[in-house]
Amino acid sequence: MHHVPPMLATLVVALTLALGLGVAARALRLPPLFGYLVAGVLVGPHTPGFIADAELTAMLAEVGVALLLFGVGLHFRLQDLLAVWRIALPGAAAQVAVGTALGALVGSSGFGLAMGPALAFGLVLAIASTAVATRTLEQSGHLSTQAGRIALGWLVMQDLVAVIALVVVPAAAASGLADLPRALGRVVLELLGFGACVFLLGRRGLPWLLTALARGRSRELFTLGVIVAALGVAFGAAVLFGVSFALGAFFAGVLLGESDLGHEAAAEAMPLQRVFTALFFVSVGMLLDPAALLATPLVSAAALLAVLLGTGLATFLLLLALRVETATAAIVAGALAQIGEFSFLLGKVAIMEGVLPTAANAPLIAAAFGAILLTPLSQRMLLWCAARIDQRPGYRSWQAATQGPAIRPLEGSIGAGQAIVVGYGRVGRVVAAALQRHRLPLVVVEADRRVAEAAMAAGLPTIWGDASRPEVMAAARPGTAELLILALPDAALAQQVLQLARQANPGILVAARVHDDDAMAALTGDDPVGLAVMGEREIALGIADFALLRLGVEASAVQRTIEMLRGGPAELMAD
Repeated sequence: MHHVPPMLATLVVALTLALGLGVAARALRLPPLFGYLVAGVLVGPHTPGFIADAELTAMLAEVGVALLLFGVGLHFRLQDLLAVWRIALPGAAAQVAVGTALGALVGSSGFGLAMGPALAFGLVLAIASTAVATRTLEQSGHLSTQAGRIALGWLVMQDLVAVIALVVVPAAAASGLADLPRALGRVVLELLGFGACVFLLGRRGLPWLLTALARGRSRELFTLGVIVAALGVAFGAAVLFGVSFALGAFFAGVLLGESDLGHEAAAEAMPLQRVFTALFFVSVGMLLDPAALLATPLVSAAALLAVLLGTGLATFLLLLALRVETATAAIVAGALAQIGEFSFLLGKVAIMEGVLPTAANAPLIAAAFGAILLTPLSQRMLLWCAARIDQRPGYRSWQAATQGPAIRPLEGSIGAGQAIVVGYGRVGRVVAAALQRHRLPLVVVEADRRVAEAAMAAGLPTIWGDASRPEVMAAARPGTAELLILALPDAALAQQVLQLARQANPGILVAARVHDDDAMAALTGDDPVGLAVMGEREIALGIADFALLRLGVEASAVQRTIEMLRGGPAELMAD
């Protein structure tokens, strides 16, 4: 029998199980990461059957964490936080404090931890999963609403706390609490040196390099460039400045996210990021010892309760105290009532550094499993509480008499009612010029970098990227758009863009360019558009109109004939 290398066996078995159990989780309306964790338990050393190479899986998981934080950096926007900072800053800070305190109480009573390790355990239980929260909001249709904006701002604050904790925990483990200020000072200096290099050299250099690759019109090279940028900056940060591999990738994402390359970079990195992130969750699941879980059932139950109270209920009550509408507060709190990737990452770092005992991993994973499983129930319970609170006259009077922190609109964001012009070629350029001439709001989405730069030079709001990729199309905000203009030569690509736009906004009006009868039928069939124009047919109709008028046919008769011809050959023959 041919010997299979451990790396190949680990990859194939782990990914196959992750796929199968991820599909099963989705069938049960649970996030796929729940299935990934179960896959890790099955291939881990604490269960019978195939045992994956733990060291290899851990190394691959580190790449997954780096790509995960790279993605977070790509989507990080300071203006997103500023838009809701009066709610997100005090609210998230208070919620993390409450969640950390509750978790610390569980850690100290369940494991006899000292104050420092207990606070680390509490912090692990206080950070919600960005992936789970955004997916929950997206499925419920609230990601683009006020609730979604508050939740994203809240998550940004939590992510910043988690990123800082990734620095503090190893420093505290290496130097102890007594010497922590000096260790933190050294870490701060290293971060400042890294930040200076990143922002002075990388802020222009990295986008310039990827822009050059984009102009070469090779998607493969651009994708490779994005991955090299993420992992290269992460590697340089770890080797030269002692910054964690994951934190370096986060800063690389921030740099690209601030440029106009961010949306396409996110789209290109997403498939690989998802694969390696799945391996990260598999590696976390491998740490779970069912025997240890059975040995600490009360601690696991207490950890789950700390998550539900410290993230879900605390978020709900804090939002009410900040005078956010009850239904909005319930939606946000229901999405945040769980823990995920950052909690696993922090827990893993804390265990590896000796801050937390290995036994703390079982209650952590049990709390994550339970909270994710209970997310639908948590949402319903919080909405039920919101409805009951709204029925109290005293609360309604208090909320009406006081005004909560304002949520200001994002500066420079794409406004409501705009037109989205997909494709800035010969057709899209004329349409965009007409809209621009009448000062109508529009945004251009163009896949060719050189053509996109021409649109930018013409003063048009432009998103560079493939509009058939969800990350790129979402940047144009189709949910608030009034008109979608598909000026694409590829009919199949136009249909993909149309589907994405209709998912976000079923009522959006669409005008499309087509090349033949089959494309016309596809776009005007089950999912009709407002206008589908075939270039060759319009040329023929223009010549026919000219000929008929010059040969003495009355204008009204000419108009009827042209409209009949515009309907297609089948309609003309029926007449």
